[in-house]
Amino acid sequence: MTTHRITLLAGDGIGPEIMAVARRLLEVVSHSHGFTLVFDEHLFGGAAIDVCGEPLPASTLEAARSADAVLLAAIGHPRYDGLPREKRPETGLLALRSAMGLFANLRPVKIFPALLEASTLKRSVIEGVDLLVVRELTGGVYFGTPKGRVEAEGRVRAFNTMAYFADEVDRIARVGFALAADRRGELCSVDKANVLEVSQLWRERVEAIHGEFPGVRLSHMYVDNAAMQLVRAPRQFDVLLTSNLFGDILSDEAAMLSGSIGLLPSACLGESGPGLYEPIHGSAPDLAGQDVANPLAMVLSAAMMLRLGLKQEEAAAAIEAAVDRVLAAGFRTADLWSEGTIRVGCQAMGDRLEAELMGSPQPH
Repeated sequence: MTTHRITLLAGDGIGPEIMAVARRLLEVVSHSHGFTLVFDEHLFGGAAIDVCGEPLPASTLEAARSADAVLLAAIGHPRYDGLPREKRPETGLLALRSAMGLFANLRPVKIFPALLEASTLKRSVIEGVDLLVVRELTGGVYFGTPKGRVEAEGRVRAFNTMAYFADEVDRIARVGFALAADRRGELCSVDKANVLEVSQLWRERVEAIHGEFPGVRLSHMYVDNAAMQLVRAPRQFDVLLTSNLFGDILSDEAAMLSGSIGLLPSACLGESGPGLYEPIHGSAPDLAGQDVANPLAMVLSAAMMLRLGLKQEEAAAAIEAAVDRVLAAGFRTADLWSEGTIRVGCQAMGDRLEAELMGSPQPH
């Protein structure tokens, strides 16, 4: 029997609650599909700061590097905002991605038929949307140097540098083109090449790498137009390839096509080694401990881990089908609830999903 070692990083806020749901569903599908998962829990983010004084302890990083996959829930809390930047939870996340060489962030957006009315956009706009945002994750303005704050002549100036090496663009472009080749064969590269030199290099390198994937249709779009088109006509997109900053913003915007940011999973991958799988939402500390969080993005991130990281396609599909059936039956957490649907908490949503996976759905 195949055994996979999974490092769990529950983190902060609602993280432990949604991680608990994902873990028990993973245990169910591993038993039913004939493989073993060995879980190893570690402190990360604010939880690690409270115990160790830093967001990414060396033991956590070592566990992440040595695992077959890493599953992360959420990090962050306003009480850490006053810490030096290098001590904050978010800095720990950037450091983890960088140390693991995770340069490609995959954020799929697919509309569940049962949730067509949940979005603030018209049904006619979002029906049939199935797109993938491929975001470069370890370069760009979040990592560029120089950066800082200076004071001169009574004025304070802060600055960050958006920078990419050509080879950094090449490797993320190859990921985007390869994924597009396995989908509808269309890739839209998003930049701001009309005003930014870094985007001009980005566009040049994407054009060059396109030659390696002649079967994929390539288009380019400025980021401001892409933001508009995502809410105007999102079905036009198959794979969106973009830089760190632009991808951060656009993928959160795209999340609202589905009705809630609580629905979107993501995968962070490198050229080798384990990947990191996490929902794209935050830690929502104001919801922590109330059993109201939506665990579906966490659960779907676990499914991505099964598919991409562990090559357990049937188990991944089983989880996704369970989510689809539970939503079709009308069950909703608070962020998705509307008249005529059945409101459930985080753990109750997990119960419904577990029952579906075990072949004995609970009565409505």
